[in-house]
Amino acid sequence: MNFDIPLAIAGSSRAEPARDCPLCPRLVEYRAENARQNPDWWNGPAPSFGDPAARLMIAGLAPGRTGANRTGRPFTGDHAGWLLYDTLRKTGFAAGRYDPNGDDDLRLIDCTITNVVRCAPPQNKPETSEEKNCGPFFTAKLAELDRLQVIVTLGDVARRSVLRAMGLKASIGQPGHGSQFQAGPYTIINSYHCSRLNTNTGRLTAPMFEEIFQRAKALLK
Repeated sequence: MNFDIPLAIAGSSRAEPARDCPLCPRLVEYRAENARQNPDWWNGPAPSFGDPAARLMIAGLAPGRTGANRTGRPFTGDHAGWLLYDTLRKTGFAAGRYDPNGDDDLRLIDCTITNVVRCAPPQNKPETSEEKNCGPFFTAKLAELDRLQVIVTLGDVARRSVLRAMGLKASIGQPGHGSQFQAGPYTIINSYHCSRLNTNTGRLTAPMFEEIFQRAKALLK
């Protein structure tokens, strides 16, 4: 399997879009609409968060409107953040206190979190063109993380989007919680998303989620 980061990206630091990134007109308008309604929110592309020497990456699909779009930090401000950051603390990938408004001393250890699409989309559903526009930021982030070994994808849609951003077929690897496969130099482990819907229905439990990160930790060399 070939995985080549484009030369134009590999030598750059374009891993984070500008605060006023204009690439996706629909998302630009949605940002503007949110800014009109909530001018004190972040209302911009959510930057990656974590350790620049990370061996583990957590990849989501896109920020939530009242989560990272509000606070400016991935998985901060919505329900998913509680389980995610609690699990990262339990497994040694985070330290400090988590606050849903970001008013905390939380830090990640050997781990970074990013989204394939950096701006919040309407109905939490980015379009294919928006994934394509944002893909170079994701691959540039990969190029920055020269110690990266394992990627945990949160949900099958995120798994497929990560693979497309890498220039690989979205069908690589099996879907579903706990699926594990090789994608170029990286091991990918897919998890159910830590959303309120999945946790409230019992589709994803705290022990199930913790097992994913214990497995990821065991893979790191």
